[in-house]
Amino acid sequence: MTDNKIATVELGNGGPQVGVQGLGCMGMSEFYGDTDEPSARETLETALAAGVTLFDTADVYGLGANEEFLAPFVGAHRDEITLATKFAIERRRDDPHYRGVRNDPAYIRQAVENSLRRLNTDVIDLYYMHRRDPAVPLAESVGAMAELVRQGKVKQLGLSEVTGAELREAYAVHPIAALQSEWSLFSRDVERSAVPAAVELGVTFVPYSPLGRGFLTGAFTDAAKDLPKGDFRQFQPRFTGDNAKVNAALLEPVHKIAAAHGVSAAQVALAWVQQRARVHGLTVVPIPGTRRSSRLLENVAATRITLTDQELALLEPIAGQVAGDRYPDMSSTSAARE
Repeated sequence: MTDNKIATVELGNGGPQVGVQGLGCMGMSEFYGDTDEPSARETLETALAAGVTLFDTADVYGLGANEEFLAPFVGAHRDEITLATKFAIERRRDDPHYRGVRNDPAYIRQAVENSLRRLNTDVIDLYYMHRRDPAVPLAESVGAMAELVRQGKVKQLGLSEVTGAELREAYAVHPIAALQSEWSLFSRDVERSAVPAAVELGVTFVPYSPLGRGFLTGAFTDAAKDLPKGDFRQFQPRFTGDNAKVNAALLEPVHKIAAAHGVSAAQVALAWVQQRARVHGLTVVPIPGTRRSSRLLENVAATRITLTDQELALLEPIAGQVAGDRYPDMSSTSAARE
């Protein structure tokens, strides 16, 4: 590390060096209540100055609005950043409740052109399949993505929420640089098959929601009571009602460890992800999301925290006691196909 920037790691086999922590940009446009564009733009610049270089978006965030929001930042820093976006979750402007999953090659070819246009760039550094449609052969989807690499529209390929078997199947078609799935103190189902497969293949793991969508930080204790109307966490089973009460109680050791280190609960949760990955011998680049520079700096500082074996042992049982699923409909997650 130099100039107080975070350390770097290689993204996939032979990929670029990226900061050991990235930035999830979803909440800058949608899902987590009102947005604050000036603050979000300041946060992007703060992140880059701190050594964060992997910036993560998707075409589904704000129906393309998040990609458009990032375009000026991308243009100003194109050679300094690694730009990741995703396709596969289909939404419709005339039906705000509609969610579909599209993995067919024709859709992929259309989606990448739309993302390139919105991002105002001629190449996407890391292009993910956001969700898996089991009705479409994986070889067809990855084959279409590989063609984008050959055409120079995409540099590296990624997958999200796939099982270990699916990751191996995809890798046999074309190298996969990154696997993005939820991984945190509260969500460890990926350790069953996806993590071992990533280790075997040299795939970088990109944990999303490493802070449990803010719940692990203590930002709220019951989404229905504490968050503004329309915040999508109000529809996630583990964050409301009796589930929320059970899960809030599970955070006691997190707060105890945070107090011992003089750090925040968020920093403990992020440090746990980094150290858990080392247990498996895996490269990780978590992508906690935030719209505030102060929170960004707090998050990156977590990369310098080391938890003791005793502290890790206190945190070990938490995931197995969590009440409620990650989503109201888990059918599109890797856990549903294990």
